[in-house]
Amino acid sequence: MANYDRDFLVSTHPDYDKKIQDWNFHYRSYLGGQDFSNGYFLNRYILETEEEFLKRVDYTALDNHCRNVVQIYSSFLFRVPPSRNYGTLSNDPLLDAFLKDADLDGREYNNVIRDMQINASIYGTCWAIIDKPLSNAKTRAEELQQEIRPYISIYTPENVTNWSYDRASNGKYYLTSLTVVEDMQGDNAIVKVWSMEDITTYKIEDFVKQYATKKPIKIDEQPNALGVIPAVILYNQKSQKKAIGISDLSDVADLQKSIYNDYSEIEQLIRLSNHPSLVKTPNVEASAGAGSVIEIPEDLASELKPYIIQPSSQSLDSIMRTIQMKVDAINRITHMGAIRITENRIQSGIALQTEFQLLNARLSEKADLLENAEEQIFDFYCKWQNTTFDGEIEYPDSFNLRDYASDLEFYQRAKASGVQSETFKKEVDKQIVRAVIDEDEMLETIDNEIDAKPSPIGQFSTNLPTQEPTQWQIQIPQLH
Repeated sequence: MANYDRDFLVSTHPDYDKKIQDWNFHYRSYLGGQDFSNGYFLNRYILETEEEFLKRVDYTALDNHCRNVVQIYSSFLFRVPPSRNYGTLSNDPLLDAFLKDADLDGREYNNVIRDMQINASIYGTCWAIIDKPLSNAKTRAEELQQEIRPYISIYTPENVTNWSYDRASNGKYYLTSLTVVEDMQGDNAIVKVWSMEDITTYKIEDFVKQYATKKPIKIDEQPNALGVIPAVILYNQKSQKKAIGISDLSDVADLQKSIYNDYSEIEQLIRLSNHPSLVKTPNVEASAGAGSVIEIPEDLASELKPYIIQPSSQSLDSIMRTIQMKVDAINRITHMGAIRITENRIQSGIALQTEFQLLNARLSEKADLLENAEEQIFDFYCKWQNTTFDGEIEYPDSFNLRDYASDLEFYQRAKASGVQSETFKKEVDKQIVRAVIDEDEMLETIDNEIDAKPSPIGQFSTNLPTQEPTQWQIQIPQLH
């Protein structure tokens, strides 16, 4: 029976303390809107009051590049569904129920995996715990009748506060302890501690207060029937530290924040240049707006006459160019220059091909990590069902990122090059079809039609020969 004190339950891993601010920043950068505005990412001016700062925050718009980058990665990864061979697990009568409702909250397995990938792209990692409800069923048939089956719980890194690994004699690392914040209710938290022996749940009051002394309340304890902690980490990109990954927004979020501040400068510049400030003495009567009249005393000294201060807007173009440079930097970092481009720019075929290859390499790395995570999930699923997973998960090795318009133009030029080979022409026709159509069955039908098309026997000329025909030539008379 495990009993944990408050110090253990509220303690955090050293790597957690180093990354928590980055995680919050990346998450707010992805969400945008009010969540980003509340993060105080706008640089504050000297002598600017709190009211003036908050008003400027309300006036400043956000161009959310972070969400766009994450969604593009996700759309490419799941454009072609992965191939899942469940092996002998296909005979499990509860597998269909698991695939249709993987988290016992109505979400399909595919949606859960996609959410994990998006969270991993934001944070660098995403945790999944494969658990199984307790049951008083004594037989397998009773479990099936009660639909007692494993399910997935997803945890983002800021909710996984502490963990520890040990190394076995064979060199493999295994998880020995995991502390997870299940829920926050005001200042109170529900914390679950996983160990290799048991699973314990506590309620902790004043969880966020550093010097609180209230003892934690144990609300549940049960043995760990697996003898291992069924936790899976989906990495976005692996780092040198265990349980810590590299986010796709590590550099993009900083550039987005810089653009956000540039937008604030543009808004202020436009506001000040369109609405100049009037300098006057207190006894001068003036009103704002077009056609307004300024009344000044007749005896007012000439050096005290009202005048207008209007900042120059010449720096507006330089700020806009700076923003474009930062957007280009985001496209270069994420290898999305050919996808996120919004202007008509001339790029060479080699430049586009290189861009696609770099993006394809990054997507392939993500797909390999998704394969690994899914196989671990089904391994734990089978452990809960007292069986072994012998299936295989396959994501596409290549995502076929091509400039189809450029390819189509290239094939059309090749076909018009005049190469005297019917085999060559047929192969070019097939490549043209593949640049237009994606359906495998339709491609096979068209390929068969191209192959079945008879080749011309010879070419006929309407020009009379300049010499007597030989026995191998045929003269075709001209028609008038």
